[in-house]
Amino acid sequence: MTSNENTIIAFDLYGTLLSTESIAKELARHFGEEKAAAVAATWRKYQLEYTWRLNSMNQYLPFSAITQRSLHHTLSEHSLSLPSEEAISSLMSAYDSLSIFPDVGPALESLADEAAITPVIFTNGTLDMVSNSVNHSPDLSPYSKIFKDIVTVEEVKKFKPHPEVYFHLATKMGKGKEQMGEMWLVSGNPFDVVGAKAVGMKAIWVDRSGGGWTDGLIEGKDGRPDLVVRKLGEVVEAVSGA
Repeated sequence: MTSNENTIIAFDLYGTLLSTESIAKELARHFGEEKAAAVAATWRKYQLEYTWRLNSMNQYLPFSAITQRSLHHTLSEHSLSLPSEEAISSLMSAYDSLSIFPDVGPALESLADEAAITPVIFTNGTLDMVSNSVNHSPDLSPYSKIFKDIVTVEEVKKFKPHPEVYFHLATKMGKGKEQMGEMWLVSGNPFDVVGAKAVGMKAIWVDRSGGGWTDGLIEGKDGRPDLVVRKLGEVVEAVSGA
């Protein structure tokens, strides 16, 4: 439960704090650097696609199972294989230690001094996966105490951008559906931003590449982020000035 005086900022994990592309380092041990980058991109594509398909079919699998199944799909598509189940397990463990983006560390350090902000992690990942990343990942664990809570989708058995996921976040933060606009989402994933906006949340899109907003699903301001930042360190100033 958080104070109504605090500004709640929900940080997406995969693709926002953690770089899913960084799994390519582990993949390169098996397939070489060039092929590893392509495999990492396809793996992420199917990982997300599986969550959206499950939402549409009103079915649920833990994100850890989705991550492993989408890996098998990816390897088949690229006509690749791994030598053993141990190699698969090693890759799955590596997924719990993804690298953070370069701008994440300084941004989280600055949040530690912001008493009026309640930062939480809000993710599709299972609590086990996320806890491993937050508490044991060499990159992310130094900042574990900054986050006041970890909110996952396991209880509602839906994935972003399903509305129930964002309402679940509100419940965890002590907010009602009529108070969605009192919370901020920070995400590098456009589908997440649009999902949050659809239920009335405020949203910041992290545009690290500087390519600009191109998602055209929902027209008008409801289909766009309230704010766009190039680096995570701009979030606190952006929210304070909004």
